[in-house]
Amino acid sequence: MKNAVIRAEGLSDQVRQVQLLPGVSRTFALTIPQLPEPLCTVVTNAYLLCRIADTIEDDAALTTARKAYFHEQLRSVVAAQASAVAFSEALSAELSSQTPLSERELIQEIPAVIRCLRSFTTEQQNSLQQCVNIMSTGMPDFQRTVNLNGLENLEQLNDYCYYVAGVVGEMLTELFCQYSPAIAQHRNQLAVLAVSFGQGLQMTNILKDFWEDKSRGVCWLPKDILSEVHEKEAFAIALRRLIVIALDHLRNAIKYTLLIPETETGIRRFSLWAIALAVLTLRNIYHNPYFQSGNEVKVSRRKVKTTVLISNLIAGHNGLINYLFNCLTRNLI
Repeated sequence: MKNAVIRAEGLSDQVRQVQLLPGVSRTFALTIPQLPEPLCTVVTNAYLLCRIADTIEDDAALTTARKAYFHEQLRSVVAAQASAVAFSEALSAELSSQTPLSERELIQEIPAVIRCLRSFTTEQQNSLQQCVNIMSTGMPDFQRTVNLNGLENLEQLNDYCYYVAGVVGEMLTELFCQYSPAIAQHRNQLAVLAVSFGQGLQMTNILKDFWEDKSRGVCWLPKDILSEVHEKEAFAIALRRLIVIALDHLRNAIKYTLLIPETETGIRRFSLWAIALAVLTLRNIYHNPYFQSGNEVKVSRRKVKTTVLISNLIAGHNGLINYLFNCLTRNLI
């Protein structure tokens, strides 16, 4: 009877985290379910842990000192060195009223997320813990110093993208290798490409969200490239240069995907959907460099559906994947 209760509680926690995911990310709510089990459950949990770190950093009411404290508490909770319930209650009490309801709900459900984490293998828990540790220590250093002038140079942008997205790529690679011995044979190649993969996706988001970030007093673009952002023509040229850099990273993302066995269509779909949506977003920015809102370069629902359909059809065909990527990027580089 006791085991039955534990299994029911575990199932409830897994269901709860699936319910939480769409509220904090529509994109990942679309792509993560493509992964086979147990990867789907583990990656869902990993994303929610990362969102908890983001929520702490983005909250307008928390001082720098309190953010540092709660990031430290998050690391302790994930390491099973502090109470998830106490952490959830303390953080919930200090969140700003401006924090989105979906994120407040996630913070309230931290105990369920952590219980789900504890159901994973030791290897899986270690991979997630390492990701959270790196992200919650590296990302805040950038968040607390960034301003409208932008980052110093492209190297600093690379570092920021690593802490926000590259480290997630490393974690996913470890999880994929734990899942499949065939994937593990390419561990070293995948680990290098994973960081580039993450940077391509993050740079796409940075470019798309440029004006929204600017309205918050933030610019993630490098000053050495975007040195004359006030001049309309120079801004368009700088954007297109950054698009080329992002596409180079996404080409590495394709290489990453092709190292996944053709039989693992779920993992390939997970990657291909993200890559294709990023490429389409960059195409929109390239053809409309004077956009004033992310909504103006957002991929339409119709194109999302088409992307999903085509990606599913070609997921097991390396030649078609390369051909489609080359077609989509030919006029952008």
